[in-house]
Amino acid sequence: MTAEKTSGERPAENPEVGFGKGGRKTGTSADALPDVDGLGRDAPPLWRRIAAERWGEGRTGLVMGGLILLLGVALTFFQLYIALRSGLDARQQRIIHLMLVLLLVFIVMRPFTPGGLLTRLVASVIALFVRSGTREQRLESAGRTVRGIGHALDLTAFSAALLTSLYVLVFQADLARRVGAYTETDYIISLVAILVLLEATRRAVGMVMAVLVSSFLLYAYYGPYISGQFGHSGYTRERIATYTFLNNDGIFGLTLGVVVTFVFVFILFGSLLSKTGGGNFFVGLAYVFTGRMVGGPAKGAVLGSALMGSISGSAIANVVTSGPFTIPLMKKVGYKKHDAAGVEAAASTGGQVLPPIMGAGAFLMAERLNIPYADIVKVAIIPALMYFALMFLFVDILARKHNIGGMGRDEVPTLAVVMRAGWHFLAPLVLLIVLLLNYVSPSQAGLAACGALLVVAMLRAGSRLSFQDFLEVFVMAARSTLPVSVACAAAGIIVGMVGLTGLGLVFSDVLVNAFAGNLLMTLVMVALASLILGVGLPVTASYVVLVILAGPALEQLGLALIVAHMIVYWLSQDSNVTPPVALAAFAAAGIANSSPMRSGVSAWKFAKGLYLIPLLMAYSALMELDGPVLNLVTAIVTGSLALAAGAMAIEGFFLRRTLLGERIALGVSAALILIAPEWTDWTQALLSVYVPSDWFVIAGTVACTVLITLQVVNHRRDRAKGLVAPVGQPQPQVAHE
Repeated sequence: MTAEKTSGERPAENPEVGFGKGGRKTGTSADALPDVDGLGRDAPPLWRRIAAERWGEGRTGLVMGGLILLLGVALTFFQLYIALRSGLDARQQRIIHLMLVLLLVFIVMRPFTPGGLLTRLVASVIALFVRSGTREQRLESAGRTVRGIGHALDLTAFSAALLTSLYVLVFQADLARRVGAYTETDYIISLVAILVLLEATRRAVGMVMAVLVSSFLLYAYYGPYISGQFGHSGYTRERIATYTFLNNDGIFGLTLGVVVTFVFVFILFGSLLSKTGGGNFFVGLAYVFTGRMVGGPAKGAVLGSALMGSISGSAIANVVTSGPFTIPLMKKVGYKKHDAAGVEAAASTGGQVLPPIMGAGAFLMAERLNIPYADIVKVAIIPALMYFALMFLFVDILARKHNIGGMGRDEVPTLAVVMRAGWHFLAPLVLLIVLLLNYVSPSQAGLAACGALLVVAMLRAGSRLSFQDFLEVFVMAARSTLPVSVACAAAGIIVGMVGLTGLGLVFSDVLVNAFAGNLLMTLVMVALASLILGVGLPVTASYVVLVILAGPALEQLGLALIVAHMIVYWLSQDSNVTPPVALAAFAAAGIANSSPMRSGVSAWKFAKGLYLIPLLMAYSALMELDGPVLNLVTAIVTGSLALAAGAMAIEGFFLRRTLLGERIALGVSAALILIAPEWTDWTQALLSVYVPSDWFVIAGTVACTVLITLQVVNHRRDRAKGLVAPVGQPQPQVAHE
């Protein structure tokens, strides 16, 4: 559940991909599955690979690798301890968790990028005083200087993280007694802790997130100097620092608590599934069902990423895990490089909205709404399935448009072969779903699923773990949680400052009044704000910031609280697939060896459901599971037609090329369904005629049905006349005229 890839993984295209290929052989039926990670059994341990990326292969790398192993195992064992026992209170759990995370961050993540801005700046300074030597020599000297500064910063931050964490642990009772009357030492410790977290945020999440958090802290201090609605009485430095670090509404608030209580156990489940070969099974299963279809490899990537993403809850981790297998297969059958990258990125992003394990934001949503996670799962499943159905249609249209067939019969094993190799991986997933739907605590359900997965994996030779494998699972889980935990701790500062200053209510009032209570324009502004925040924030942090600022505005406009939160959660995913950021698309572009921006545009196109489906949530009964069944079914059917028509309008193709008039008609028909209540308001305002929104839905549905039916009829007529050959075969020249 992280927007970062795990160090040591290889996000590079595997030159030899396919079923039964790869470097890892077990001599069992599991060898028939695709080797998704592409790492042979002779690969160094994960902690050595992580250390080598930062510290090199020498003695320092060995020592740091050992320290990474020690801290990773300690973090995982601590999380297992608090999941099995309740010997520590919530605040102590969060303090220890964040302490271990910060220590790992300052060991694993570089303070400065080699050849980056600071290196070039130091080189420029050196050039002012040292005229001898070439430019390359000055750069090398600057690099050594920057590395020295970085090592000093590492040691300082590491020591400060340890000191500040131990301070609040050891003096917790004393700090509780002097709430509101903190000492100078308390203030200094709080200030140092905030600076340490900001440095960790810069490394693990990005500079933009660190700057954003700092701006909220400055806003709390400079409130009296701000005019208008956004001004406030202001707070002292001491009040801001101690409120942020020593209060339960700041760094150690609910946002970090969700990671500690719920998210980590699912990260561990995903790591365990990956190491035992469960990911290979689910990707293989997807290709068995879709590989021979039109555009089979792309459909396999969609289904495989849906299965993997619904378990890992991480877009970028999903891309770098399954992408080296799926992307080369898509390119092999004829998909363009940027389209292959876009398909993988959009499908992996969809995994964060697909139950049972969604992104970390879904657990935050459940806690903020104070409802069971099972209720989040229930309302999320239908929109998520519609998202992947839309993606399936997109890749099918693209395959037909470019005459891309499926994989050969000899390239995909039978269902029996794949099931024989990995059927046992289904049991933990089924158990997890059953427990969640029966309102078992997510942490207990995740723990039970981990235990079940471990048992079934150890019973078969192909998935059995060695002692080193267990250690790698622990380190993998710890490494994967770093950006999530740091982002949530930093987001806690934002939540605290918004609560302290009352900014959330002010922002919501401004947003509502700015558009005279128009829901569509408010949704557009929320989407734009999400895109801007996504430039530097991971999706979880983006969701937290958006929901505390814009959530109340959506609620004021008549949306149910869970609908408002779900809309914001969906829109916050766009940073993975929307240029100029498109983090998941850029990761996929590196695997596909394609242009990052073109890959981002393709991913943005394929992931249109992130923008269109929230409209259905807002304007239809798509989220009303407890309402009349007929209303829900109507919303699903009409919404699916609107999404299909929108995809055809965007691509300009379905079974045959669409004319300009058809594309316009398809787009308008889709809009009639997606925002039907707005059409009612527009007709009343412009024509002084009230037309119920249901009539617009009916009109759009009829129009979509007619237009799609005409496509089918004309395509069948062309095939009967021999003007069109089956997809994947040479097309008659006349078909392209």
